[in-house]
Amino acid sequence: MLLTVKNLSVSFGGVHALNLSHFNLLDRELRVIIGPNGAGKSTFLDILCGKTKADAGEVSFDGHSVLGKSEVHIADMGIGRKFQKPSVFPSLTVYDNMLLAFKMNKGIFASLFFKPSKEIHDRIHEVALKVGLQKCLGKIAGELSHGQKQWLEIAIVVLQDPKLMLIDEPAAGMSDEETEKTGELLLQLARQHAIIVIEHDMKFVEQIAQDLVTVLVRGKLLMEGTFDDVRNDQRVIDSYLGRANVQLENF
Repeated sequence: MLLTVKNLSVSFGGVHALNLSHFNLLDRELRVIIGPNGAGKSTFLDILCGKTKADAGEVSFDGHSVLGKSEVHIADMGIGRKFQKPSVFPSLTVYDNMLLAFKMNKGIFASLFFKPSKEIHDRIHEVALKVGLQKCLGKIAGELSHGQKQWLEIAIVVLQDPKLMLIDEPAAGMSDEETEKTGELLLQLARQHAIIVIEHDMKFVEQIAQDLVTVLVRGKLLMEGTFDDVRNDQRVIDSYLGRANVQLENF
């Protein structure tokens, strides 16, 4: 088991944001987490990457405890995070954004005399091809479409060579074509990485949910199952939609 979570909880101002009894993830498993706003989905990812400190519980990643570690330490352990809003450097080229993400010595002295090796250059081109940005490497990142910025953000995470990728709402704001391409990309990446995806777009979830789907409601685990199990579960329909006996064309 790559990731094991037990009795994980955190509160903000006395309100329980997350009270997760258990969560397990295999190596190279693509897990989708769904749930209504306020279900604790992003809070869960925040804890896994060290952005938010848990009040209690256990999180074991690749045999090592995660809780209490800094964001940098956790990233070095092999957990990479892509947030919902792209945070690329808009004034730099796509190539330079990817170069900055590469795992290497970033000390002042090393940076002053740094020159990309052929290995680094080739790796950047390899990842750019994988995410569909091979023709945009010389383009200023701020000029990319929203979807392309999301792909650049994913490329930046991939270049950190993580064992686990945390992806927050990758399809938000994308066109149908971009959404489909993003789904294909995540399925391809799942051959080399474990991936946890938070998403609301059920058509997109159906495309990528080849393994289990986890449903969170009010910070707690409601159920886990296949996409068909989830979309046909009355508890999910009631909790996620706020009304009973609803037949969804997109769910």
